Formats: sequence, structure tokens, C-alpha cells
Amino acid sequence: MSPCELTLPWCGDAVLSLIGNTPLIPIHFEPEGVTIHAKCEFLNPSGSIKDRLAQSIVLDAEKRGLLGPDSIILECTSGNTGIALAMVGAAKGHRVAILMSESASIERRRLIQQFGAEVILFETTSGYQTGIDLSRRMAAGDSRYFLPRQFENPLNAADHEHTTGLEILRQLPERIDAFVAGYGTGGTLAGCGKAIKARYPEARVVAMEPAEAALLAGEMPCCHGIEGVTGGFIPPLLRQAPLDGDIKVKSSEALAMTRRLSSQFGLLVGTSSGANVAAALRVSRELGPRARVVTILCDRAERYFSTRLFNNDPDIHPI
Repeated sequence: MSPCELTLPWCGDAVLSLIGNTPLIPIHFEPEGVTIHAKCEFLNPSGSIKDRLAQSIVLDAEKRGLLGPDSIILECTSGNTGIALAMVGAAKGHRVAILMSESASIERRRLIQQFGAEVILFETTSGYQTGIDLSRRMAAGDSRYFLPRQFENPLNAADHEHTTGLEILRQLPERIDAFVAGYGTGGTLAGCGKAIKARYPEARVVAMEPAEAALLAGEMPCCHGIEGVTGGFIPPLLRQAPLDGDIKVKSSEALAMTRRLSSQFGLLVGTSSGANVAAALRVSRELGPRARVVTILCDRAERYFSTRLFNNDPDIHPI
């Protein structure tokens, strides 16, 4: 009898039970005199916040009979959703194929493959939209493909509203003055924003976006160094988010803050986490030292080893 059989009837259930209920920790920035509260989503089993989305969509598809023995879960992703879907697929016994831009870090591809999923690379011409269009064409030509449609699936925002958002409210029950996060699909901002606004209507919900691709600010998309956010278009789910404003963060600032989180606080997280924290610090300074500002530490750093984050880049100065 295997260890899994000694504890649960199906090994995959044990893995899925590790998703969510991540800690919310205070991070005190002494020079700035500011404390922010960070949700440690990098502690999910595959290493990112996208485990929540993957679990929610796969379990819902199973419940509705959309995943049969020959089905293949197919999604376009910059990496984290692909890793999460590959993990959940492995745990639940489903085949997974992931469409990724050729520019995605090699670590993300390897992690997806390690879970037994297929990686299909495409040449980017229109950001995420290139891969989304490709996935739809593939699904139209093969009925085995199931599309999670992370950028428009209402389960994405709903899951964050009823899990991530409620966890934050339980973990910081007295008051929340602002919630700050970047967007890829927009699900985190939409879901957590709604949950927090329902309890604290005066709380600010602020979107972080790369300064080099500040779409909400009305600027044209361009290249930036914050993987996993702002894929060249404003996703439909983001339009549901109760936004009060947006903050632009330079890629160099995000990288510097990510390194600071590792070297000063022992938080080995990815670049989007550093960008979120940089934006949250600005909001905290605007609101004053007593403000309670919440942000997200999205993923772990092991998927960034081949990127600028782990290079001794002279253009990245400590914050």
C-alpha cells in the first residue's frame, strides 16, 4: 500500500488540499517607515497564485462533464497558469498542453514538462492575443481540447472573491485601506477587489502595471521585464474590477525590489511580486504610516533563474 492510500483515497486530492489559505505577513520597510501586508501566494504547491484558478476551473469542468478520458486541457499562458494547470492535471489524471511565447523563461517550460504536460511554443506578434487565437483555432479543429479561457472565465474572478479575498479579510479583520496588485488576467484584482470593497467600501483598489506598458494609463504596449503581467491588452475580467487608480512601476524598479525582498527579508519571490510591493509602498506613503495596504507575492523565484533577476545588471540599482 502506497503512502497516498494510507491517507486519502486519491493522491491528487492531497495535492489540491494544499492550495489556498496562504499566510498574510507584515513586511516592515524601516527606512521608509512603512509596513505593508503581503499574501504569500508563492507557497501554493506549484509555486504561484495560479493554482487557485487551475483548481477551480478543472474541478468545475469535471463537475459539468466537460473533461472526458480523451480530453486535453489547452491554455495560452506566460508560465504560471501553465505550471498550475500541469500540476492539477497530473493530480487529477488529465492531459495538458500549454501554449507559450518563445520569450518565456526556460525554467517555466521545464516545470510544465516536469508535470508531464506538453509545451507548444509560438512566435509572439500580438502579445497574449497571438496564443489565445491559436488555442481557439486548435480547439475548433479538435474536439478533445478543453479551453479554460483564463482571461474571460468568470470562475477566475469568482474564485478570488470567495477564497483569496475572504482569506485576506479574515487575516486582517480590523481595517484595509488599499489593495494593490498587477494584472495578467485581471481575476485577482476583480475578485479580491470586490471582496474587500464589500467589507470596506472606502478601501482603494489599485492596479500595478509596467511603466513600459501602461495600458490603463492610455499608453501603447511595449516590451517590459515584469513577466506574467500586462500581456499587450486589457483583459475582459479586469473591466469588472472596482479600480480606483493605477500605478506605473519601471521594470528596473521591480527587479531591484525583488532582489531586496530576497536579500533583506528572505522572500525568494518573482519579479511581479517585487513590482507589486514597489507599488504598494507608494500607496502606503500616500495614505500615511498607519495605512493598511495589502498586496500579493505571486510566485517563487526558481522560474526566473535565466532572466535579468539573477544577472548582475549594473542598470538595476538597490531601492
